Amino acid sequence: MSVSDAVLTQILSQLENLSVQQQTLQAKLDSLTSASASPPLQPATSSAVPIPTGDGSFSRLPPLRAAASPSMSSPPSSTHTPLDAYADAAAKEKAREKALYPSRVILTTYPDQTGIKPYPLVWGAADPQVRGPVIPSRLPSSIKQRNAIGAHSGSYSIYRALAIALGTLSPTHKPSYALTEPPVPIPPQPSWSDPSKIVSFDPWGHLAPQVFRREIEELGLDVRPSIAVTKAHIKLSEIDVAARKGEIVVDGKVVLKSRQGVNEDGSESTEDPGVELNVSKAAVEPVWYLPGVAARFGISEPLLRRALFEDTGGMYPELITRPDVKVFLPPIGNLTVYIFGNPAYMSDETKELTLRVHDECNGSDVFGSDICTCKPYLTFAIEECVRGAQRGGVGVVVYFRKEGRALGEVTKYLVYNLRKRGGDSADKYFRSTEVIAGVKDMRFQALMPDVLHWLGIRRIHNMVSMSDMKYNAIVQAGIPIERRYDIPAHLIPPDSRVEIDAKIAAGYFTSGKKVTAEDLVKTVGRTWEETEH
Repeated sequence: MSVSDAVLTQILSQLENLSVQQQTLQAKLDSLTSASASPPLQPATSSAVPIPTGDGSFSRLPPLRAAASPSMSSPPSSTHTPLDAYADAAAKEKAREKALYPSRVILTTYPDQTGIKPYPLVWGAADPQVRGPVIPSRLPSSIKQRNAIGAHSGSYSIYRALAIALGTLSPTHKPSYALTEPPVPIPPQPSWSDPSKIVSFDPWGHLAPQVFRREIEELGLDVRPSIAVTKAHIKLSEIDVAARKGEIVVDGKVVLKSRQGVNEDGSESTEDPGVELNVSKAAVEPVWYLPGVAARFGISEPLLRRALFEDTGGMYPELITRPDVKVFLPPIGNLTVYIFGNPAYMSDETKELTLRVHDECNGSDVFGSDICTCKPYLTFAIEECVRGAQRGGVGVVVYFRKEGRALGEVTKYLVYNLRKRGGDSADKYFRSTEVIAGVKDMRFQALMPDVLHWLGIRRIHNMVSMSDMKYNAIVQAGIPIERRYDIPAHLIPPDSRVEIDAKIAAGYFTSGKKVTAEDLVKTVGRTWEETEH
């Protein structure tokens, strides 16, 4: 490095430090109008849920309103008015709140605040002890060593908060992870130690109780797994049909014959029970390394933090006040990986690997809506994964919770209404979404390849997808794709031809006839009136 480059690097480093200091000072200035600190309140005692006090000891949470005391259940005296009863109930609720949260409300924290010392976390370190655990917990045992913003469980963290408020869950419940370790090994890969390869979840998430045992048991830190790996059998009626047609073969390894069912009277059924598939699967919660996510999208980290703060209603002020904390657990859906065949083959480039990356579509995947090709494409991909595994390879389906192109189901249904009322033709397909949502797609596939790196996938032999965005994201991530193929025409529901033709014209892969702008006008979906019989 030349002298001038070294000087520039030093200047940039100093500017970054000044930026952090400025953000911290501004956040403190903004908070000067907030209420002054009050001493911790002592929680009331009761015989219900244990809760932490300020000194780390435990008290008891007053019971819920439903568990009324004998004095409350007895007939009110002539001097006890309904207003008094309401005041008593309000006082009990306030006592519960103070018992659960004995100190003042802490809206945010700051890097140089007394006692704040985040547990070391070096994203991308090869050694898990150097990398360190992800700790977003606000429990007394962990709050001063938090090194992540947000909460575990993604969108389900809201239900956890509700359960604590209702008294059905103790906030200090300590999970036991005995016998929960993965039955299928997902071993460390070189990509785990490359901080640019995996930025949207914690690659050590499924091994957290094992590799961070000292932090959990000796230091008492609230460290939780963000990935769970298990084994299962899955049963789909479409696979039963394929097996009866001879398109899927029972091999006793990947495809198993289902056990005989029973009739309503309890006798054994004589009907063909069909088949089931032997799979390994993993549930992966989002854990964002903010510098890496920002770099992946080509924006600055401060801009990413500001957008996440502003456009979630200001839910996470520490995105602004804690620029030193680089990890964020966003309240979004997770992803699920289904593996057909030997999981060890995923990192073996000599083994045939078949892949489907599928974004959630509840209406089609679960309920069979025929306005799109999601379910038939998914089941076709599963069949292809099975056939690939039976040829000695491995199949992988990654299922992302990105309903309605990550626009949500409400927006999707509004678009359906517009399409059916405004003339459902392929030339208007994307425009119908843009009119309502302002954008045609928010899935942003730049983060999608992370899961492939986590699994050790280095080459894809068969990709069951027509999406140009998914293809480009994977190839740009350094994973070559040898073969792409689209959904067979006979599997396309008639009313979803609008979607397929619009996507092909927009650049989606097709092995058949190319679709022009002139062709789009001719592709028309059915009206509501045609479905009313």
